[in-house]
Amino acid sequence: MDTGRGGDVLSHVLATYKSERAVTARFSLSAPWALHSSGVDGPLIRMCTGAPYWIAVDGAEPVQVAPHDIAMLPQGVAHTVSSAPGLEPLPFRALIEAHSVGRHGDHPIVFAHGGGGAATELFSLHLWMPAQGLGSIIASLPALIVLRQAQIPTTASLAQAMQSLVNETVAQRPGWQLSAARMADLLLVHILCEHLYAQPQVPADLHADQADQAGQVGQVGQVGRLRGLDDESIARAMSLMHERPGQPWSVATLAQASYLSRTVFSERFRALVGVTPMHYLGSYRMTLAAEKLKNRQLSLHQVAESVGYASEKAFSRAFQRWTGLTPSAYARRHGAG
Repeated sequence: MDTGRGGDVLSHVLATYKSERAVTARFSLSAPWALHSSGVDGPLIRMCTGAPYWIAVDGAEPVQVAPHDIAMLPQGVAHTVSSAPGLEPLPFRALIEAHSVGRHGDHPIVFAHGGGGAATELFSLHLWMPAQGLGSIIASLPALIVLRQAQIPTTASLAQAMQSLVNETVAQRPGWQLSAARMADLLLVHILCEHLYAQPQVPADLHADQADQAGQVGQVGQVGRLRGLDDESIARAMSLMHERPGQPWSVATLAQASYLSRTVFSERFRALVGVTPMHYLGSYRMTLAAEKLKNRQLSLHQVAESVGYASEKAFSRAFQRWTGLTPSAYARRHGAG
């Protein structure tokens, strides 16, 4: 494995965060219209054809999204979509409940709404991932990511794939639910890759205090932890943590493996990734443990050992701090079957 390439580490990271299912929707909207979402668990991807629309994360200024641009809310935060800024929104929930069939996610959601003006066809894809499954990468991304077709050529093909996926699920042919979940995972990977490589470069020798003086700490925070995947030394450390999460890593051993001094490694990791190396490792270990507990293939001792804990009690305390649930309670609530 070439640990100097961000995409390799990204594959390791995202392999753990598979969607349980994907909820697809197609909304036929005509101006004027405005709809508010109170938020969902997991990433939400939107794309439109026809007239452009506006999207505003709660508390932020609205952003216009053109046809075939991709808008993603990695944490599914509360937001408003509308034909123009300033319109009084209706809650999505009321319209969705009126047009849903069965349990949420069992069937695609299709409805028409609006005042009869300019038409927007809005395609939506919700990756059903409980908060604990988001992990340290996705959970630290900006609240809203927009890939512009005019700026990123591959956006057009991603938009076409998403449109086809949603339209095919509406037909509900046999196997559509599994196909939707797997295609949603692929779209997520491609969107994150494009977002990563569209970001401005942060100098490799930039220390945290220098970044602060240069006014780049906020920029790094907006880029999120994906930024570290594009730095050869930090990507190597992240790759090692993902390849061998059970190894007793320390800042010193990770710095040595990254060919950096402990001080430089710690400062660069925090500046690029946004947290300390040990915080990142702990978060990944808990995400991995949660996935193993859901599948119920290992005993508690085996799960603890696989993520670097020799003691079941120490693991249980750490896991409960992270999720709010004991490992056994988490397995009962989220376990397969």
